[in-house]
Amino acid sequence: MIDYTLVRSGKARHMRITVYPIGKVRVTAPHHIPNFLVNRFVSKKQVWIERKLEYFKKHPAKIGNSLLRTRNRSQFKENKAKALELVTARLEHFNKFYNYKYGKVIIRNQKSRWGSCSRKGNLSFNYKIIYLDPSVSDYIVVHELCHLKEFNHSKNFWNLVGERIEDYKEIRKKLKLV
Repeated sequence: MIDYTLVRSGKARHMRITVYPIGKVRVTAPHHIPNFLVNRFVSKKQVWIERKLEYFKKHPAKIGNSLLRTRNRSQFKENKAKALELVTARLEHFNKFYNYKYGKVIIRNQKSRWGSCSRKGNLSFNYKIIYLDPSVSDYIVVHELCHLKEFNHSKNFWNLVGERIEDYKEIRKKLKLV
């Protein structure tokens, strides 16, 4: 049986399966459909789900952009605090080395960015950072943290990133930021 997360929705008219590039499966179902029918639905779609999961394993470079394109307000609300906790902890960890001053830390539901740094020193991160491999989420945190010192993508900026994330070039390729 496929491991999945069940989300009940008052807006849903039919059951729907979403397979995420990170290897997670979510089933959205109306409130009135009993669990045994949801399980039967997932069982019938098992081959399709497994093919999707296998595809994402073979094509990891597509993870960044395809994950960003999905937007779900309820998922954002559910995971915003979790994302803030992760980002705050990693900022504290890496800032022991860099020792930069930053303003607010904001979690957003964006479809084109993993993070950003404002001229005022505020750092914004996409809540979907929680779905990424820890090495990739660390890269995003360090990337934005380094913009506090170098507000550009100059050689000096990449040298700063490289001090903590040695394989940043490979990670950038994974996220399709090249």
